[in-house]
Amino acid sequence: MKPTVSALLLAITLAFANRSSAATLPDACGDDKTTFEVKTQKDQPAPAPPDAGNAQVVFIEKFDNVGFCIGCEVTTRVGVDGKWVGADHGTSYFAYTVAPGEHHLCVNWQSMLGPLKQKVGLTSLNAEPGKVYYFAINVKIRNYDSRMEQHLDLAALNEDEGKYLVKASPLAAATPKK
Repeated sequence: MKPTVSALLLAITLAFANRSSAATLPDACGDDKTTFEVKTQKDQPAPAPPDAGNAQVVFIEKFDNVGFCIGCEVTTRVGVDGKWVGADHGTSYFAYTVAPGEHHLCVNWQSMLGPLKQKVGLTSLNAEPGKVYYFAINVKIRNYDSRMEQHLDLAALNEDEGKYLVKASPLAAATPKK
């Protein structure tokens, strides 16, 4: 099937999706009604180290697209311990400071569409004072003829990969929408 026909079929399918259904999100996430507007800034310095006695978590969205897809950059909101703390859009990053101890992390595909709102990635972290932790928000979209698949997960990165991806990505500044 031609890419334009695939895109048209996807648009029609999404237009008739149930838009009023609220997502059932895990406890590590936040309130489903909270959404973000994200602006990115290129060529920003790396985040400053965490404040004394705290740890820092850097969330880096990695976008992987195979096939034809127009406007597929995704906004993912990030939750820590049941509260949304920010969001990424496209390939971008932001840093968040946490106290030492166990934390539960969540990423969720910000969307008005029920099937996409259900996309969630989860993990946990036992943060130590003074340490920086890097996590990849892996967004994958695969378009095969008339079928499109979307995947979202959250994975720990080693320090070298995390620092490299921060250098190669714009900084995300997320503002909650009202």
